[in-house]
Amino acid sequence: MNSRAFAIYLFVTVFFGIISAKAEVLKGAWVATVYNLNFPSHAGLSAEIQKAQIRQIVEAAARSGLNALMVQVRPESDALYASRLEPWSRYLTGIQGTGPGYDPLAYFIRIGREHGIAVHAWINPYRAAANASEARSRQLNGAVHRVGNALWMDPGDPAVRDHVVKVVRDIVERYPVAGVILDDYFYPYPTRAFPSGSFPDHSFYAKYGGNTGLGDWRRQNVNLLIKELHDAIKETRPDVQFGVSPFGIYRKGFPANVIAELDQYQDLFADPVAWLKNGWVDYLSPQLYWRDKSPQSFSALLEWWRSPEANPRQIPIYPSIAIDRLGGSYGWPSSEIALQLAIEMSIKPRSSGGFILWNVGSLMENKKGVAVLLTRQR
Repeated sequence: MNSRAFAIYLFVTVFFGIISAKAEVLKGAWVATVYNLNFPSHAGLSAEIQKAQIRQIVEAAARSGLNALMVQVRPESDALYASRLEPWSRYLTGIQGTGPGYDPLAYFIRIGREHGIAVHAWINPYRAAANASEARSRQLNGAVHRVGNALWMDPGDPAVRDHVVKVVRDIVERYPVAGVILDDYFYPYPTRAFPSGSFPDHSFYAKYGGNTGLGDWRRQNVNLLIKELHDAIKETRPDVQFGVSPFGIYRKGFPANVIAELDQYQDLFADPVAWLKNGWVDYLSPQLYWRDKSPQSFSALLEWWRSPEANPRQIPIYPSIAIDRLGGSYGWPSSEIALQLAIEMSIKPRSSGGFILWNVGSLMENKKGVAVLLTRQR
């Protein structure tokens, strides 16, 4: 091969390699550690048993044709990795601050690489404790509020935001994760005991709110966290993807053909459309945990999230799909999951399309044949 032919061959190879890399479909699943939902199955298991469970999770994902796992490494201001800033999670050993004898995140990454599975570090940004009665870290104690049975870090305290950014920067600096993803817990979901807007942040609002209305100030707090996390990740490792998984409906009337019982813009003070329009995220995974053609139709919502109205930059939208609803009181048929996977592939603009399954437990159980169904989507 002469030099000119080789140069053309090299250009074509690199060009189409870049195109195919960008166009790769993300096929992921959530791995929840809070409440020992997916991993580890119980607190206090030996390091070898926990490692075996990691291998089982990764191998099940690979058999099903997945290429990514969103592993919850910070469920409640703690760590499932060797953090420099926060204590070991109690979900590993049963006692917060006691190490498990190995590094679960590092092991997930190692086994993932062996099976072609990228690991995204899933961060819960504001939950200080899922159960207020459990022993916990006392960091930023002045910015922690009790909400029901949980403890919540106040998004209005700049020290909280600075701390979360440092935590994420530390992960990205020391671990070869493919991405970092936040879930939907910004301000607490409203309940009968704690209705929308009742978060006890009056002292921080008085100190930092200025002339901004309370709702706008709360949204601004979350927006600042998203932007600063994006900037910190890109400054540290530009190749790391930054994503957020918001509640599946933006707000009432968006889109007009779905019924919204919760307005995340007003109730959770999250504005994911602003994140899309400003380019502060590399992808979103809205939680579209409803059946198609229901009052919260999967297809109608996905069409809206991928529309120019919501997403003028065509940032990838990877819907989170509720395979856990194949069981329990929902009792979805497997055909509903097959339909939603087909809809995801059909709705344009798809950018580099894909999905994230909630959660890996149903996949490992092969509930209603969902693992087999997924292999047919390759």
